[in-house]
Amino acid sequence: MIKTVAIQGVKGSFHHIVSQQYFDKPVDAIECSTFDQVVDSLITKQCDAAIMALENSIAGSIIPNYALINKFGLHIVGEHYVDIQHNLMVLPNQNIKEIKEVYSHPMALLQCMEFFKLHPHIKLVEDKDTAEVAQRIQEKQLKGVGAIASVMAAEIFELEIIAHSIQTIKHNETRFVIVKRVNSEIPQNEINKASVRFEADHKRGSLAAILNVMSDCKLNLTKIQSLPIIETPWKYAFFVDVTFETYEEFRKAKSIIEIMAQGFKVLGEYKNAKK
Repeated sequence: MIKTVAIQGVKGSFHHIVSQQYFDKPVDAIECSTFDQVVDSLITKQCDAAIMALENSIAGSIIPNYALINKFGLHIVGEHYVDIQHNLMVLPNQNIKEIKEVYSHPMALLQCMEFFKLHPHIKLVEDKDTAEVAQRIQEKQLKGVGAIASVMAAEIFELEIIAHSIQTIKHNETRFVIVKRVNSEIPQNEINKASVRFEADHKRGSLAAILNVMSDCKLNLTKIQSLPIIETPWKYAFFVDVTFETYEEFRKAKSIIEIMAQGFKVLGEYKNAKK
């Protein structure tokens, strides 16, 4: 049973929101400044699981997190999608003309660039976490400084939202994964999604051949992400998500790809959160 989870950020962050929404029973959240600290908390057994953002519908993949999962042999055991609504918040009784600087996570800033083009007097500054900035503004009573964070963060840290849903594209989702040190214990008849990692031969058609196997075995490719293999310049590993109707379809494809590809690894077998 999962009782404690590591999250990047503080209470009110989107990772914290996932910890409140995903699990059937309440869990304690260990707050970490970075994803490296999140992973360290997991591998040193300070927590039972960790929550990591993997991709956003506007900004794309969070590639360093793929690398962390692969490097430390972690297992994806579940996923959760959150509708990300970014809000500009400040100490009460200020208007947007009085705001000189806005701090937030780089991904949040990237997702809100069009809004800030309308307010060129505001300096944008990258920071570690969305909710942590909100916390700092309240603790230090920083006037003229804004945070981009969730409604929950505004409520927790008693800030006033002066602009709601400022992200460029209003339908803005982030996919989070739940990772553990050991593989999933989900019954095979409930598993309908898997994440795998492999290296294709550096020759014509090698990747296409592997993708054809997935198609022939009735796997639906939902994500493919390449990542450089640092030790071997110009060679890449591929991280792939697939969904399937039956686990037997995945088992069949896996047995073939293991022979065709190098460094094949199953990163996770779990239940698809979206259909």
